[in-house]
Amino acid sequence: MGLFSKKKEETKSCCCGGNCTPEAMAQAEAAKATGGIKVLGSGCAKCNALEDAVRAALTELGMDTAIDHVTDFTQIAAYGVMTTPALVVDGKVVSYGKVLSKNEAKALIQKVRK
Repeated sequence: MGLFSKKKEETKSCCCGGNCTPEAMAQAEAAKATGGIKVLGSGCAKCNALEDAVRAALTELGMDTAIDHVTDFTQIAAYGVMTTPALVVDGKVVSYGKVLSKNEAKALIQKVRK
């Protein structure tokens, strides 16, 4: 009977399966504090499509802002994002899990940067 047996000890692990080091987490937190616009994702077609839409939105808005494409999963996890692609504007996650159109990206950027 398994009713009265010892409970298995739960092992605690982070979102990356315990592969990250304290140094890597510190770097991820430091990168998170910087402003600007970031696209979070592995570099797949959807992530690249989001980056293109954001680039077009920035051009239309007349903003000359660099876009960082973050592919390191430790840094992505530091934002609390579990579904990519994601868009971060000035340290705030404004969209995740879908490819935005140019107009959607434009509206989100304007909303954050009022």
